[in-house]
Amino acid sequence: MRPQRELTPGYCYHVTTRCNNREFRLTRFECRELLLSAIKQCRQKFSLTMYGLCIMSNHVHYLLKPNKATDLPKIMHWLNWYTAMSFNRLLHRTGHFWEKRYHSTGFPMTDHRRALNTLRYIHANPQAANMQRGWFYDFSNYGTYDRLTDDGITQWHPAFLALGATLDLCVKAYRQLCKRYQPQSKPKRQSHWGNQKLAGLRLKMKVKQVSPGQKSLWQTWNAPLDDVEAVAKKFVLANCLNPEIAALQFADTT
Repeated sequence: MRPQRELTPGYCYHVTTRCNNREFRLTRFECRELLLSAIKQCRQKFSLTMYGLCIMSNHVHYLLKPNKATDLPKIMHWLNWYTAMSFNRLLHRTGHFWEKRYHSTGFPMTDHRRALNTLRYIHANPQAANMQRGWFYDFSNYGTYDRLTDDGITQWHPAFLALGATLDLCVKAYRQLCKRYQPQSKPKRQSHWGNQKLAGLRLKMKVKQVSPGQKSLWQTWNAPLDDVEAVAKKFVLANCLNPEIAALQFADTT
């Protein structure tokens, strides 16, 4: 029997959800656009506050505060259900997209030290995975803390605002906190018996072909593509290292 989650009023929660079988299903830019759009819809639907966010290739980190502590399961159920249905249509697949239960740990909003350490850990994930060296990353909200930008989805945690008498001092203090952090490399996935033989069998399997008459998600999707792209574009340009280069990922660069 699964243990019940401890849901405490006045707490924020570090939530991690991972793709099924640890597959790298979030590498496609379209999937990340959809996820950002879904997160914004979820935030509005449940009146939650998002403080930290990082979309990796096979998992996602959130630091959030539900309007009601008991809403956390409802939030994650809706978000994971909605995105799983969306991704399966986009990727022409079926079955579970997310892996079992999401992981969550809560702590008081007043615990500023833990909040800052959690934010730093979330923002350091791309470095720990050897995806980049710096802190700016298109799909984490580090840029909103470093450049005081508005990405349309997240806002600053009170712990960040308590770092200095002015916002500039808060930024300076958070930068120094991040510079002192030494990300630990992610452990390599262990090899299991039979992996090599199975890999050989997979090569012989036929790749599933999409029917010529099958429409793509973007042709039948009930959310306007322009709205999805607008949400993603605002988030990416607010958090990326170089907005001029990042803007080239979008069809409309105006």
